[in-house]
Amino acid sequence: APEQPSAPPAIASQSGGCGVAGGRMTDTRRRVKVYTLNEDRQWDDRGTGHVSSCYVERLKGMSLLVRAESDGSLLLESKINPNTAYQKQQDTLIVWSEAENYDLALSFQEKAGCDEIWEKICQVQGKDPSVDITQDLVDESEEERFDDMSSPGLELPSCELSRLEEIAELVASSLPSPLRREKLALALENEGYIKKLLEIFHVCEDLENIEGLHHLYEIIKGIFLLNRTALFEVMFSEECIMDVIGCLEYDPSLSQSRKHREFLTKTAKFKEVIPISDPELKQKIHQTYRVQYIQDMVLPTPSVFEENMLSTLHSFIFFNKVEIVGMLQEDEKFLTDLFAQLTDEATDEEKRQELVNFLKEFCAFSQTLQPQNRDAFFKTLSNMGILPALEVILGMDDAQVRSAATDIFSYLVEYNPSMVREFVMQEAQQNDDDILLINLIIEHMICDTDPELGGAVLLMGLLRTLVDPENMLATANKTEKTEFLGFFYKHCMHVLTAPLLANTTEDKPSKDDFQTAQLLALILELLTFCVEHHTYHIKNYIINKDILRRVLVLMASKHAFLALCALRFKRKIIGLKDEFYNRYIMKSFLFEPVVKAFLNNGSRYNLMNSAIIEMFEFCRVEDIKSLTAHVIENYWKALEDVDYVQTFKGLKLRFEQQRERQDNPKLDSMRSILRNHRYRRDARTLEDEEEMWFNTDEDDMEDGEAVVPPSDKPKNDEDIMDPISKFMERKKLKESEEKEVLLKTNLSGRQSPSFKLSFSSGTKSNLTSQSSASNLPGSPGSPGSPGSPGSPGSVSKSTSQMAAITTK
Repeated sequence: APEQPSAPPAIASQSGGCGVAGGRMTDTRRRVKVYTLNEDRQWDDRGTGHVSSCYVERLKGMSLLVRAESDGSLLLESKINPNTAYQKQQDTLIVWSEAENYDLALSFQEKAGCDEIWEKICQVQGKDPSVDITQDLVDESEEERFDDMSSPGLELPSCELSRLEEIAELVASSLPSPLRREKLALALENEGYIKKLLEIFHVCEDLENIEGLHHLYEIIKGIFLLNRTALFEVMFSEECIMDVIGCLEYDPSLSQSRKHREFLTKTAKFKEVIPISDPELKQKIHQTYRVQYIQDMVLPTPSVFEENMLSTLHSFIFFNKVEIVGMLQEDEKFLTDLFAQLTDEATDEEKRQELVNFLKEFCAFSQTLQPQNRDAFFKTLSNMGILPALEVILGMDDAQVRSAATDIFSYLVEYNPSMVREFVMQEAQQNDDDILLINLIIEHMICDTDPELGGAVLLMGLLRTLVDPENMLATANKTEKTEFLGFFYKHCMHVLTAPLLANTTEDKPSKDDFQTAQLLALILELLTFCVEHHTYHIKNYIINKDILRRVLVLMASKHAFLALCALRFKRKIIGLKDEFYNRYIMKSFLFEPVVKAFLNNGSRYNLMNSAIIEMFEFCRVEDIKSLTAHVIENYWKALEDVDYVQTFKGLKLRFEQQRERQDNPKLDSMRSILRNHRYRRDARTLEDEEEMWFNTDEDDMEDGEAVVPPSDKPKNDEDIMDPISKFMERKKLKESEEKEVLLKTNLSGRQSPSFKLSFSSGTKSNLTSQSSASNLPGSPGSPGSPGSPGSPGSVSKSTSQMAAITTK
């Protein structure tokens, strides 16, 4: 409702002590949602809290305060202005305007709370609480207010064809003054003036009186800008609305009149996919469609000054939609028939498409509901079996039907992801993986035919919401996170990663077109999210399936965004500083694709260059000892000439400092002695000893020099297999003419997989391996823990961490 511009409410400011009359702060009667009308003329939810009314010294008057139920912060502080028009709607809503373009609404959980606050507002304004709207007496200049208040109500000219110009001028002159607008609106209401104007409209059309029709256009447009619900109820009634639209066809600024009525009566068709028996509901649907049409198509785009004058029109549509959803929801026969026909195999495709489109629009309307009503709405749909119905629809061939079903699914996921998760876990006990709802969603994402993958992006966002632990519930009896993630990694993750694994079987992507690259980038984005949020589930999956090695194949893609996605995935893993991941990276030499991409990038200063350097810089700054040693031992020759940043020289310095600390035998000799008594090889200690294997220090020897002390030298292969005397032999690498670098290391008498780096001529390619042998933990002469010196009996004082090799 219009009012004199005033300062917007001070959000999150402090006020004096203020209690809630008639109940504690937790009283549900005073629980409210705060809404504001945004620039797109939609209501924005500003938060949930508890409302109170009290005197605020700073504002010098009784005020409405809403404190957030989450943290007690102030969501709203609004002085009850004696001249502001407050409106009560639907028993649980209070709506009013503040400042030029600031509309507010309080939606109460209970009618009793709304009535209490309404009484307070009416008490301040001196009004009877039985009214639904207080008077809009807005401050103007003292002189104008004195003149207008002393004068009687506005007198309208008699409604005649000859006086249309006079009426149009009166309406136009009243709009700038809030008080004159108020008087004009009251005069129009009291005299039934709108119906008389519409009778003259018929006369003008019959006489083809274009001048009169142009005046009527200006009059009706002005009446819209009065922003009065009572006038809208007359104009939008069944008998008047088409004539109002007719008046708005004759815009004086256009050379020809528009054909809005013809479109609404002949072109626009009302389809009842399920017959609606309630005549009031049917009338409400027609009215809402036509008013929405007036707002979007008929009325000219409002100017900056007129925008706020149509706020009541937006509210009229908003609350009409709320009423329609409520009436449909209460009609159990209607919803039962809807879902029965949706899932019936006998329903023809065209009919099914109409049913799905109706359900989609029904869910879209539900977004206008208040939280408690929306809860009831989705609960009703869930009880009706909406998720099994969507599963049936998503399995169909019709792309349009599947698209609409996807939109409905998105409403459900955004509203209550836990409800969706519970359903898919229950169905997993009865159905195969191929027909699970989540797997159907993943398959639609993978098979999206849109070159820009618009649908796939939406579906990936839904999957991300479903696997996000932040919105999962934890109760005393069960943890949703544990149960659902266990289900997801067992039944769904293999479907999600299938395109990635299929495309990375060689040293470079087997398919590298733009659409495939986009899809793989989306999959990598979700996997990166999982690395950050899923801890051991994703860690087990990555290590067991060797996912990181397959992902790094994509570093060779011609699409820079995909290569960067792969790099970001690895960076997220390294950022966790998890030694399980670090040992996996070293064991499989998974820095090789990164170093290769860095050298192939050459001297280009681009995002790839910076991102790779940042990864190594992170290892240096965070002093990740195992990765630092691994990089320097295996890739230093390839990186030592990079001097435009100090990252790699800094890594080398870290490595040397680490070795110096290891050279001091006084620091960790006790740890080494304690470790030497471990000789058990039973199953219980297998994991511990495997971890010790990765953490043992290696002796820094000259190439080709024996690592084994003379007394422990093995005689044959059987001795090498002995766990107490297992060693690795360092082999000097030879550089080929193509500057290829091969690392071959013998582990337990078997040859490890070699890795190879090839670079174009001119690129630094002296990539040598300095893998040296070390003792197994528990063996005589075993070196100490990482960062410790060798124990008595070890060959060399200078040790470095061992990069273990995986064997297949």
